[in-house]
Amino acid sequence: MEKIRVADNNGLKLRGTVKISGAKNAVLPAIAASLLTEDSVRLDNVPLVKDVHTMLTLMKGLGAAYALDGNSLSIAMPSIVSDEASYELVRAMRASILVLGPLLARYGKATVALPGGCAIGSRPIDLHIHGLQKMGAAISLEHGYIKAEAARLHGAEVEFEKKTVTGTENLVMAAALAEGQTILRNCACEPEVTSLCELLVKMGARVESDGPDVLRIQGVRELGGATHRIIPDRIEAGTFLVAGALTQGDILVTGINPAHLETIVEKLKIAGAGIEVDQDRMRVRGSADIRPQDITTSPYPGFPTDMQAQFMVLMTQAQGTSIITETIFDRRFSHVNELMRLGASIEVSGDKAVVRGRTPLSGAEVMATDLRASASLILAGLIAGGQTVINGVEHIDRGYENIEAKLRSLGAKIERISG
Repeated sequence: MEKIRVADNNGLKLRGTVKISGAKNAVLPAIAASLLTEDSVRLDNVPLVKDVHTMLTLMKGLGAAYALDGNSLSIAMPSIVSDEASYELVRAMRASILVLGPLLARYGKATVALPGGCAIGSRPIDLHIHGLQKMGAAISLEHGYIKAEAARLHGAEVEFEKKTVTGTENLVMAAALAEGQTILRNCACEPEVTSLCELLVKMGARVESDGPDVLRIQGVRELGGATHRIIPDRIEAGTFLVAGALTQGDILVTGINPAHLETIVEKLKIAGAGIEVDQDRMRVRGSADIRPQDITTSPYPGFPTDMQAQFMVLMTQAQGTSIITETIFDRRFSHVNELMRLGASIEVSGDKAVVRGRTPLSGAEVMATDLRASASLILAGLIAGGQTVINGVEHIDRGYENIEAKLRSLGAKIERISG
């Protein structure tokens, strides 16, 4: 089993340039959207991460043919040969639920495994099911699978009870081929959702924004192929910005969209980091005086839950006490115990984590429990005295492309080991 070893970096200040990969959370729905057409869809700036390969395995089982050339993916689904997304694949990656809407819209039926438990908390899919039922789908739950059928979905008005990224994406894809008009209210506004809508429009869908969180979709009979560039990964960018601030470094982060990072940048500036923005690049310079602050996660454009663990590491080095409130997922403090093994002073009470700084960290063997937890442990290892060994690196591989190589290019002593 592979592990990541972070050597004692002896107060190293990360320096250099790092290029950000395409967004994992944008490419997965884009791949699912290829189910909506017989024609080929080309995606550029595709991150070579584990979740992409898992999604492609699922799509191949449904009948897709694809070619991955570097960071460019061509995928076509001339005919759908199976309507089933197996538990084995859905269990490995909950985003597999994204095939439900487009599969039902084009093929008339879909059998998708219920995702089951999740390390970061419950992610109920009842919002997906409710919306599809309003669009005319007959849905039943049998033996751990969602079975959905509809000769052709029809337009409907759906208001999400709470903002849901994958729920919004599933329904907007389903509505693209539905008969009539669909209006989705209280939609998620994440850049990844906007990127999916832009791809659908290129494919011939009629999707319009009708307010900050309302989408109006006029269904069409068929969609065609398109070429689309995957947006930069704002969470990977945020992780490297935190790395620069944490190590008092000087890092130029390139290939980004600064508009997607405004809330993260605001919090970094409060913490004392210097930030300079120039078109598609951002320079971060860390300060020896990291300031504490209170952070509350919330849907976009609020502070992203996917950056909570990384900022918690930064706050362990702040001069004072910080309070981090997690409002999105109910079990997203699993990294706390591992950070405490490294010497962090953190106390959790319900949805709040009280972080007392400044505490020196000491290297130890730790276990990554989810994708962003693994990133936080790598960040902690960069400033810990002694060696840090991180188990469970399959989590980091799900969403970060070549993170060790990128950190090494900035001067970090980090490597992947076996054993």
